[in-house]
Amino acid sequence: MSIFTRTALAVIALVLMLAGCVQQSANVASSNTASNTAPPAPTPAPQVIKASVGDETAAPVTLPVLDAFFADEAFAADLKTKLQLTDEQIEKLRRVAREGTARLRETDADDYQGTTRAALSDATSQIKAVIGDEKTQQLASFLRERWGGASAGDKSEEAHTTSGKFNQVPTDTRIVVNSPAYRMDVFENGQLVKSYKVGIGYPEFPLPTGMRKAADIIFNPTWTPPDEPWVETANKVKPGQKIEAGDKLNPLGPIKIPIGLPSLIHGGKSPAKLGGFASHGCVGLTTPQVQDFARALARLSGTDLTDEQIVGYAKNPKETKDVKLARPVTVELRYETIVVEDGRLHIYRDVYDRDTNTEERLRAVLNSYGVTLEQLSEQERADALNALKEMSRDASGRSDSPAPAANSGSQASKGKDTGKAESEKKGANDMATSGKVTRAVKGRKEIVVEIASLKGKGYPTPVDLDTGSGKKASPATPAKGKRG
Repeated sequence: MSIFTRTALAVIALVLMLAGCVQQSANVASSNTASNTAPPAPTPAPQVIKASVGDETAAPVTLPVLDAFFADEAFAADLKTKLQLTDEQIEKLRRVAREGTARLRETDADDYQGTTRAALSDATSQIKAVIGDEKTQQLASFLRERWGGASAGDKSEEAHTTSGKFNQVPTDTRIVVNSPAYRMDVFENGQLVKSYKVGIGYPEFPLPTGMRKAADIIFNPTWTPPDEPWVETANKVKPGQKIEAGDKLNPLGPIKIPIGLPSLIHGGKSPAKLGGFASHGCVGLTTPQVQDFARALARLSGTDLTDEQIVGYAKNPKETKDVKLARPVTVELRYETIVVEDGRLHIYRDVYDRDTNTEERLRAVLNSYGVTLEQLSEQERADALNALKEMSRDASGRSDSPAPAANSGSQASKGKDTGKAESEKKGANDMATSGKVTRAVKGRKEIVVEIASLKGKGYPTPVDLDTGSGKKASPATPAKGKRG
């Protein structure tokens, strides 16, 4: 994800890729020197900087995310002028963020010690130790403002999501990525024309939400590993070493598509990585997928990009080519764990632990389709509420809340179980000491509930789904409670 360059060109891409999602100029290398000063110790079960339930556009303030923002030279200056932080506070924040990033390691084993909540908790406690409670909240708001738009300074109407609406079907041309569903959809003039199964960011490097823009397709991108402890062990490369396009050690694959700070859509992933965690804050595709997507993106933008050109770029992997799109294409990043699709209620795992699988949220989604929870059959209601409980677990398998009763009121979902605070504390400590990213989801990822009154309603089902396997996805309906 991150090559923490100090150039304006790299800032456009802001590095949320410690191992793979790197956004930088092909000719610009960077290096970082990690401090030897130990960061402040986390406090027990701190109040995490995160959005309230329903606010999916809040920036997840993890230490690697903060570190990525410091790649922008203007960021430190803005902290001083807009948040009134002192030079000493800014440098301490920079050091804490750098060291938090340096602690992370890659591992081939399945580890469930770290979660987004743990990463947020760890970051909150350390940031508060430097700048205090009030400034910490101001910092969170500042990062949300910087991170929520299509690009830096983009405040257009199109660059913002519509608050309070669920499962919205676009009426324009855009790309929609829903992280918990591991799904990317291509809409053309309001019609879904293509779907892809994708990989998403690790919980410690969550894929952001909000409206972005795709304005370039970069063929054969190079990669310069950052100066991080994990680099040599995980990738067999040296920090600062320029990895040429086409090299098997280059994690970006043959194509990367910048979508605003700090993420990319890029290739190079194996089919096994799709439908799970696969990157440091980016949307991951296989090589055939990203080539197909580049072709679709060019067509949507009115850009002249032929199959012959794509094949030609692939034949010259050491030559980097930046194709500017004739018109930028909107990319909407969503985090929706409760999705209605033609009579089926899809409840996805809350992998980033944002407390979205609640009865309150379920009621709001149903109400948006003119259906109440009480109108469901007894079996439908029980299935839906039980699915909420099961899918409210974070990636490590920790439960957010007790099971709501089938005849419960909306308050049932608001209370957390008595062990949650201890779970949050343990998760933060685990993440801080293990230094490992969470590479897989423990347990089921999705439960599907048939709801008769929702027949014909909802977000469209996948169209021409590309699973990355090289085979066409079966049109058959997925089995109840299963994920393909």
